[in-house]
Amino acid sequence: MAHTYEPPQPDYRLDGFAPATDQIEDNFFSVTLSDDMFVPMAEHHSSDGRDTYLLLYDRTAIWDIPGTAEYVTLHITRDIEQRTFDIAHERHPVIPLAQNWLIGQGCPAESVELSENRGPQPADALTARLEDVLRANPDGRYTVVDHFTDNPCSFDFGIEVSTLVHDSHPDSAHAPYRLFLEETTKDFRSYTVREGAFPTAEAADTWTRHRSTLLPLAPAPHGTVGLRAEAAHSRSTVKAASLAVPRAAVAPPRPVATAPARVRRSAP
Repeated sequence: MAHTYEPPQPDYRLDGFAPATDQIEDNFFSVTLSDDMFVPMAEHHSSDGRDTYLLLYDRTAIWDIPGTAEYVTLHITRDIEQRTFDIAHERHPVIPLAQNWLIGQGCPAESVELSENRGPQPADALTARLEDVLRANPDGRYTVVDHFTDNPCSFDFGIEVSTLVHDSHPDSAHAPYRLFLEETTKDFRSYTVREGAFPTAEAADTWTRHRSTLLPLAPAPHGTVGLRAEAAHSRSTVKAASLAVPRAAVAPPRPVATAPARVRRSAP
């Protein structure tokens, strides 16, 4: 008899601890209300028992408001003497931003690597390098402005995630709004990330809505100049036009068993 894969449950390690305040209790309850639908992707527990860091994929996001980000991060801090705990949490559209948040909370960088080698893989070197830039976010240059996750919950389509950021780096002053577009193939074997450059947030929004031209590409990260030509042809105007109305806004709810989980490891 075939067995359905059931991911392990999040390991909060809170036995014997109580929330430090009523507000923390409410926050923890709200975040973990449907944690039987969380897929743990990375975790780290400090040796002194005071900190736990979790990166989780939320399988319930597909039934939330269209465009809802699918990744949740948690930082649990414990007062060992008082036997109480506090939490910080955030929701993220893509894995590198979730990893960056955990690192910013104090998680060792090597511990944010995903725990299982499964799911779609980066399709090319440019994808991997753009993810590295988002994960590192050097000098806090990127500030997330908006994001939209288009997951139709079907193996007939892939998943598209658009993340609009403001880039404070001086070299980007002429086009400081950067749209990171992540596209996963419908067979869930691979995905690409491309970076578009726009002078205003409104211009980025207009492109996202109408898709009448190819994505205006930002200069490639250092060392990937030779890959820009490949990136320029990565999206066809036919495909772009078909996405003018986000699929997630019109797709009917699907059973969990048919919803492909976005579980993949970090790019090397």
